[in-house]
Amino acid sequence: MLQKNQIYDAEIVDYTSEGQGIAKIEGCAVFIPNAIVGESCQVRIEKTGKTWAAGKMTLLTKRSPHRVNRACPHAKLCGGCDFWHMDYEEELRLKAERVRQALNRIGGEALENVEILGAPQQDCYRNKAQYPVALEKGKAVAGFYRAGTHQVVQQSRCRILPEQTDLAKSVVLDFMNQRRITAYDEKTHKGLVRHIYVRCGAATGQVLVCLVVNGRRLPHHEQLAAQLAQQVPGFTSLVLGVNERPGNAVLGETFVNLWGPGYIEDELCGLHFRLSPRSFYQVNHAQAERLYNLAIEAAGISKQDTVLDLCCGAGTITLCMASAAKRVIGVEIVPQAVEDAKANASRNGIENAEFICADVSDAGAMLLEKGVFPDVVTLDPPRKGLAPAVLEAVAQMAPRKIVYISCDPATLARDVALLKCGGYQLAYVKAVDLFPRCAHVETVCLLSKLHSDQHIEVELQMDELDLTAAESKATYEEIKDYVLEHTGLKVSSLYIAQVKEKCGIIERVNYNLSKSENSRQPKCPPEKEAAIREALGYFRMI
Repeated sequence: MLQKNQIYDAEIVDYTSEGQGIAKIEGCAVFIPNAIVGESCQVRIEKTGKTWAAGKMTLLTKRSPHRVNRACPHAKLCGGCDFWHMDYEEELRLKAERVRQALNRIGGEALENVEILGAPQQDCYRNKAQYPVALEKGKAVAGFYRAGTHQVVQQSRCRILPEQTDLAKSVVLDFMNQRRITAYDEKTHKGLVRHIYVRCGAATGQVLVCLVVNGRRLPHHEQLAAQLAQQVPGFTSLVLGVNERPGNAVLGETFVNLWGPGYIEDELCGLHFRLSPRSFYQVNHAQAERLYNLAIEAAGISKQDTVLDLCCGAGTITLCMASAAKRVIGVEIVPQAVEDAKANASRNGIENAEFICADVSDAGAMLLEKGVFPDVVTLDPPRKGLAPAVLEAVAQMAPRKIVYISCDPATLARDVALLKCGGYQLAYVKAVDLFPRCAHVETVCLLSKLHSDQHIEVELQMDELDLTAAESKATYEEIKDYVLEHTGLKVSSLYIAQVKEKCGIIERVNYNLSKSENSRQPKCPPEKEAAIREALGYFRMI
């Protein structure tokens, strides 16, 4: 076992899903931030687990040709970006490899490579920011969290954001400090302003500022609106977002329009869209257009087709597909986003689009009952992917093609494997980098329906599958140990079981079932789910 505070020679051989370097020292996997594959270094061990360790590079003895000087002065502390220490070529390579490995290991594919569409612009691309607010030395500050913590790292300028986004943040902070408006303290649940949310229209230049507050009103909001209008080019709306619940969720359910129309407008793929704070909208405008064009091309829609778009947000891809289809149906659970989608259809004169406000599982069952069998289904779920019931409903609809857009390679691969069991095969995959300098990557997959005369149906009983190979790689205690040591978070066996189920690692009968028939199990919080996924990835269980 490696010794804490000791220095070892290391060679970087791989990356974690978040882009940390991995070295193998005395049979132990060691995670090293800011390292690049192919480099040699000396590393001081800072944390140790039973089968892993975390270290810090103390001396670089062999430098990768892909290493660059960080263009962002905050990169070493700020947890917003991950790859300022490497060139863009290496960043794209590791993202494409991450998609390939996930689809092969979890999805059962045998891909030799995955093509990735890089972003022509790596600076100033992100059209949305959610700055956490904190109190420091008696003053309100805002920035982004340091990796693995809730410590706010201040910065006057973020390189991946437009200038007016940082400018709006500065205006709000000046206003708070002048008016002595308190910052929220998540430990005591006291204080008013929790987050400064800024959304920009890439094509229109319009700016929306939403203050997420632990309360129902914002004192002196007229003065703030006047200052924003005077100092921030394109400022259009000031909105109050009410979130009085403890926890890490940024947005609540209630929004109060304080100044302006309460939304911004933008143009995407030749269409005009209205965006409120809760509307889902891809954060990289230029790459989103390329992503959607790839999806539309892959779908091969004709004028006789009905298209069902699940998790449609403000209706962007639904409406982009409308001109090629006979009928398009969008499904979204957020009521405000559905209202935006309907307004967007009307604004663009699109009459063959309809939108349903419902959970995708309920909507799928409802459409099946009505006899709606779409020719093409598009899926663009959140990072957690889709529930098995949704995938089952999609398979029962038997669309000719399924276009799956994903921001998480692991859940994409899991869902691809389940759709293959429903009679589909992976016909096309391409990664698209919507998040330069950050660890996330988008992927477009096309799944085509197999014809009954071209394949053999095989029914597998999941309880008969040999799962011991995956399960034996780590016990629950080893996973807990890894998560605690690597992230400082404590996770329960229940949370681990929930994440394993999401990742396609089926638990045995009665695993983690509640003893009470009527009890409700708590759901694993997103930050703990991410930590557990990292552990499962390390132990090669996903």
